[in-house]
Amino acid sequence: SGSSSVSSRILVRSSPGTDDVTAAEAYLESLGWSEDTMNKLKSRYDRKFNPNVDGSVKPLLQWLGDLGLSDQQVQMSVGRFPKLFRYSLERNLKPFARWLEDLGLEKPHIAKAITRFPQICGYSLEANLKPKVRLLGERGFSQTGIARTLAVFPGFFSLSSKRLMNRMHVLEL
Repeated sequence: SGSSSVSSRILVRSSPGTDDVTAAEAYLESLGWSEDTMNKLKSRYDRKFNPNVDGSVKPLLQWLGDLGLSDQQVQMSVGRFPKLFRYSLERNLKPFARWLEDLGLEKPHIAKAITRFPQICGYSLEANLKPKVRLLGERGFSQTGIARTLAVFPGFFSLSSKRLMNRMHVLEL
């Protein structure tokens, strides 16, 4: 079929009749997830996109919804960072959200942070986020200001501690 061209970024099912659609893909498609989001999931997941539907997909979607993310925000967040499906709700995601609440963020602000920069959910609290918050606090930034920055500019915390310190002047905390 040489006349049609497909962008190299788009993943195409090999042929009708083959069982190459995973249960996770079928479930998300049944929820009405866009083809664009599904293609992002499959291209950004570093192995075949096949997380357990009942053990990972449904609980994650429920949790994100409970935080206040709309269906569109959930699709956007997971499309940007499909590895969210690999994180344990109990060991990673819920402790992350509780820590943000302890900093003073309410659920709508946590939802905003995850929507803007879902990768932050994968950062280690002990090795990455807590030391940076401590560092900012030691430099005189208020906990409220730090929490606000986490909500509005979560990507700021992706910087190394050195780069973070070099860019502190942009914060008006």
